[in-house]
Amino acid sequence: MAPLKLYYYPPCPPYRAVLFAVENLKIEVQKILVDLSKGDQLKPEFLKINPQHCLPTIDDDGFIMWESRAILAYLVNSRAPGSSFYPLDPKKRALVDSRLSLDSSIMHALGNIITGIYAGVAEIPQDKKDKVYTLLEHLNNFIDGKNYIAGDELTIADFAFLSTFSTLKVLGANVAKFKNLVDWYMRCVPVPGFQENEEGAELLIEYISNKTGLKLEPWDQ
Repeated sequence: MAPLKLYYYPPCPPYRAVLFAVENLKIEVQKILVDLSKGDQLKPEFLKINPQHCLPTIDDDGFIMWESRAILAYLVNSRAPGSSFYPLDPKKRALVDSRLSLDSSIMHALGNIITGIYAGVAEIPQDKKDKVYTLLEHLNNFIDGKNYIAGDELTIADFAFLSTFSTLKVLGANVAKFKNLVDWYMRCVPVPGFQENEEGAELLIEYISNKTGLKLEPWDQ
């Protein structure tokens, strides 16, 4: 089987989620850099592959798809069906899907903040911060007494939220007040891909700074 083609950009949070699946499933990949800072995603050759010009995008022997959470599920289903990363048991899988949906909501709320930053808004509106914190509080409560995001086993929900959590940290969110999430995060330090995800999150700050000229401050001072 030919290596999986993975179109990526290191700072991109959705790419970093998929990175965890690639590392933990030990998938052979051919990484193809799409430099968002240079507008590579809008070049005709990439638009032909993905008209929505978003990352990550995969090409699995001619099967092309994007949307990181769908990719996570696909990679487990195609490479390790029945894996605890995306369990076959309907109830366990439903819980993973539910947590992926909550992660999507958190990223959407965070995306609204990032959109404002790109527009030059240095001071983040309190209501937008509160939206993120409310969702984080829900997740913090949901994992009380659990080792991981969807129970006691590592799943693709952890892969997705590790990317989100590292992004929240570098953007200045006060994540320290969510004890269960902080404990979970420290528990994930040995997970393959953790360090590369951290480095990508730091690059995101550099990308935003270069694009906007803004120096981001902690949300709660």
